[in-house]
Amino acid sequence: MKKKRKHVLSLRDLSNQDTLDIINSGVDYARGKIELGEQLKGKVIGIYFTKTSTRTRTSFSSAALRLGAQIISYGPNDLQINTGENIHDTLQVLSQMLDGLVVRTSGPLTELRTLKNMESMSLINAMTDDEHPTQALADLTTIKLHFGELSGIRIIYFGEGNNTAIALALSLTKFRNVTVYFCTPPNYGLDKSVLCYAQKEGKKMNSHIQEVHRVKSLPLDVDIIYTTRWETTGTIKDDINWRKEFEPFSVTERLMAQYPKAIFMHDLPAHRGEEVEASVIDGEKSIVFEQAKNKVHSAKAVLQWCLG
Repeated sequence: MKKKRKHVLSLRDLSNQDTLDIINSGVDYARGKIELGEQLKGKVIGIYFTKTSTRTRTSFSSAALRLGAQIISYGPNDLQINTGENIHDTLQVLSQMLDGLVVRTSGPLTELRTLKNMESMSLINAMTDDEHPTQALADLTTIKLHFGELSGIRIIYFGEGNNTAIALALSLTKFRNVTVYFCTPPNYGLDKSVLCYAQKEGKKMNSHIQEVHRVKSLPLDVDIIYTTRWETTGTIKDDINWRKEFEPFSVTERLMAQYPKAIFMHDLPAHRGEEVEASVIDGEKSIVFEQAKNKVHSAKAVLQWCLG
């Protein structure tokens, strides 16, 4: 019997154990505990990105090659979707030719779920408008490498409740005794349904998820300060004065001084002088480039989990 394909579309779809297995595998890859080259030998992986990408596209391409797969890369204008073919037909055709497809789209997650019940091709969400699951898996891999554990981690996230923030909320609720504060500008918070879901799931693990809109409403004893750029890839804000709303949520040296034990994380790319001061992201507390490097190790883990 042909083995059923696995997919990474949303963190909601992954069990707590699935999530931990992927993270642990990423940790092992990062520590050089797994020999490379044979895991995906004979597999063909498609890499289809309709939006710009440096880290995610490179990490999955590099990971697939290092695990022995061959890759076919598609740009935003390469497939017949660009001339009007619907994504369902495109995915169905590609599923007859590829073993796996890594996709970044400009649309919602629901576009990718047309392949949900197909068993011939694994599908990996490399970012949609409403979730960035592989970023969170890479981030948690980095956190576990740095702290040795995920349970009990305390995080403050500053900035917009974007797809990276959503992925963090959905992933961190899978671990015990985690505390996460999402400090977001008013009217730029997490989707309310996602926040409610994360809070409900968090209670099962004795974890606390909270959103606040004032920087002064935060605890001072945390492990990680996390931010993302204010303008998520390809998005435009309706309010022309939105920057004034975001300025109090910039991660500055003064803010970091309130958290002497905390490290700094950022999913990159960064705009120094906006969401973070250069002295913070380039300072000794920053692990952003370690975080970026671990994306390739996490990508190996995701690919192996789906296709290995």
